[in-house]
Amino acid sequence: MAVNKVYSDAQVALAGLLRDGMTVMSGGFGLCGIPSALIEAIRDSGVKGLTIVSNNAGIDDVGLGLLLQTRQVRKMISSYVGENATFAQQYLAGELEIEFNPQGTLAERIRAGGAGIPGFYTATGAGTQIAEGKETKQFDDRTYVLERGLRGDLAVIHAWRADHEGNLIYRKTARNFNPVMATAAEVVVVEVEELVPNGTIDPDHIVTAGIFVDRIVPLETVDKRIEQRTVRKRY
Repeated sequence: MAVNKVYSDAQVALAGLLRDGMTVMSGGFGLCGIPSALIEAIRDSGVKGLTIVSNNAGIDDVGLGLLLQTRQVRKMISSYVGENATFAQQYLAGELEIEFNPQGTLAERIRAGGAGIPGFYTATGAGTQIAEGKETKQFDDRTYVLERGLRGDLAVIHAWRADHEGNLIYRKTARNFNPVMATAAEVVVVEVEELVPNGTIDPDHIVTAGIFVDRIVPLETVDKRIEQRTVRKRY
């Protein structure tokens, strides 16, 4: 019996999945490839006490910054958060917990979680504050830090194209953290720019197989914001 994975909008797709205190993985890098519609639906649900796993926390008024404004986030597990003033204010006031990760370590923690690997050793961060309180071990006269794999209760991701089975293609840089998060959560909800019939996507082009995807939200419009617009002088 075929399973219908396609939902009319983000609110409907997240119905029954959200609860206070859950861990949510959110794809994207800066504002590139972020699941904006799904983040707004999480905000509108009023769920609180969330642990968010994301490379960054968006910016004020955009992306995960929306959840910070409404104080729905208890903890961020991130790599870079320097573009969000609300984040800084809440952290300095002791209202927000942060678990910083080197960017490659964060990506590997998520990948490991998706692969069923509970932990791995990396030299990144050895001898720094990153290693405080963590097990270390010597390999070939070099110190390595034990990092734990990461999994989420829910992953919200953004893809360029999907078929009705949930096979996904990402668009260039928007690929970033989305594919690894699609493997590392109990439930995966994806918002997509283009929904195409089954069999349309060349199997060799599929990045995330539909077996990982539980629910699909086709987007009517896509607002692709630029975090920092940089242009060169015309000559």
